[in-house]
Amino acid sequence: MTVDERIERLTERHEALAQSVESLLLTSQEQGRNIDKLLIASEKDGEHIRALARIAEIHEQRITDIEGRA
Repeated sequence: MTVDERIERLTERHEALAQSVESLLLTSQEQGRNIDKLLIASEKDGEHIRALARIAEIHEQRITDIEGRA
């Protein structure tokens, strides 16, 4: 194998690696955006769960108050 052939082969491998790295970068960025969306959704879910728990506490207190008067 000549030096020129070796350089050509290395160049092809370098280009293939560069494309792989670019693809990994794009995938990583997309996954980062998806993780950000999931975090936002989970924060909203947490807020909603806390609101529902508070409503349940209020209803439980009202029932206790009503039962106490009867």
